[in-house]
Amino acid sequence: MRVPVVPTAIVAFAIATMIALGFWQLDRKGEKEALIAHAEQALTIPTEIDYPRDPDRREDALYRRTSVTCLSASGATTVAGTSRRGEKGVAQRVSCALADGGAATIDLGFSRDPAPITWSGGQVRGIIAPGGRIVATDPVAGLEPLALPDPRDLPNNHLAYAGQWFFFALTALVIYILALRRRRNPRSTGADYL
Repeated sequence: MRVPVVPTAIVAFAIATMIALGFWQLDRKGEKEALIAHAEQALTIPTEIDYPRDPDRREDALYRRTSVTCLSASGATTVAGTSRRGEKGVAQRVSCALADGGAATIDLGFSRDPAPITWSGGQVRGIIAPGGRIVATDPVAGLEPLALPDPRDLPNNHLAYAGQWFFFALTALVIYILALRRRRNPRSTGADYL
């Protein structure tokens, strides 16, 4: 029996793509481990940095200490949050117009009350968290301290993704081999009963 050229080429291309995606995820795993190690080191640096105005540069500043002057606060809201003592409640969040002309999202502190607070602005010291927001290290407006951002909370599930892509590639190969066998010997599949 001859192996069909076009279907075989399509399946081979699909399997090669899945394998390439698996190796790409393994590379991403290493990159994420390096990012987490860098972030853990950043937490140990006691000196503050200027809050980056450019959102693209905020990833480089993750987990660094900063202080900003919030000239005016708007868009007060609450999001799920955890206190430094591990209690569940809300983080009080505002959007701030900064003294340098930039803007920042700031988690001001922890509360059990889901209603957004009123805060007009001021000086905030904090840590730059994922997404570029600042988590206040010293809560403001009578709020409790929030749990500080932890680099270990960054997801690193790239090994599982790599395993999935390799499994998909193997599954495609097995299914195609079974389809070729079925084509060669249709009686073994029960086709003669149709």
